[in-house]
Amino acid sequence: MPTFVSASAEDYFSPKNGVSAKGNPTIISTWNHGLPANAKAWQVLQAGGSALDAAEQGVRVVEDDPENQSVGLGGRPDRDGNVTLDACIQNHLSQCGAVSFLQHIKNPISVARKVMERTPHVMLSGEGALQFAVAQGFQKENLLTEKSKKEWEKWLIESTYEPVINIENHDTIGMLVLDDEGVLAGSCTTSGMAYKLHGRVGDSPIIGAGLFVDGEVGAACATGMGEAVIRVAGSAMVVELMRQGAKPEVACREVVERIVRKHNDLTNLQVGFLALDVIGNHGGYSVYAGFDYALRTAQKEELVKTKYKLEW
Repeated sequence: MPTFVSASAEDYFSPKNGVSAKGNPTIISTWNHGLPANAKAWQVLQAGGSALDAAEQGVRVVEDDPENQSVGLGGRPDRDGNVTLDACIQNHLSQCGAVSFLQHIKNPISVARKVMERTPHVMLSGEGALQFAVAQGFQKENLLTEKSKKEWEKWLIESTYEPVINIENHDTIGMLVLDDEGVLAGSCTTSGMAYKLHGRVGDSPIIGAGLFVDGEVGAACATGMGEAVIRVAGSAMVVELMRQGAKPEVACREVVERIVRKHNDLTNLQVGFLALDVIGNHGGYSVYAGFDYALRTAQKEELVKTKYKLEW
């Protein structure tokens, strides 16, 4: 059973305490690029779309943006110059789909949804994911923009990998949606580490690591160093801590502290978690300062700075 660290009585509550989540739609997503993503997701909800529709369409805004170099079109390539994308999506019934190491398709989140809805599988990878996407009508295209190509060519001169904390204030985008009926869904999409080894896959397409949704309790998503998130099954642990009674921010904090305890070298090891429960409470926490998330409700549209464990 998960162990709570340095928490007090007011850190706990029961998400199933009889308070209705209906009429309290809430959207949260990672980083400043979550603001336009949330705006689109909110439009979807207001037009009568489901939480799942909103979670998909919201992050597609970022996938489609060539100026964003960490997601979809224009994402930074691996060390061989290939843009490879990872994504997953999950609904309140634990139905889910994912793609990893997908090339030439700018909207991996939509391919992931097709995997969920049109196959008996959870994840497709590499060439198989590409073949499936094309068969579903997705168009192949070159995802390496001139800007990302020039940066990669400059990197090739030294070819050293040094992770940078909060690079450009964004990397992965993870989104959690609670609709007007109290139904949850989530999505996560990324182009992964810049200049990674060819074939590397991080936490973003892995259900339970980069994303986890439980319609009885809440949802969580992760951003940052994927390997660290995978090692602790990060998002699943955040949701399980909420099941045990932790508030969203506290659950995120406990898993961040677990990551800190399990890694001897924390140099540039940034990880952030977001969580949203079934009654609309939300929160986040990160290893280092600088992580923020976009919030959208009927009353608010803003960036929220999270608390953090370490200075850098």
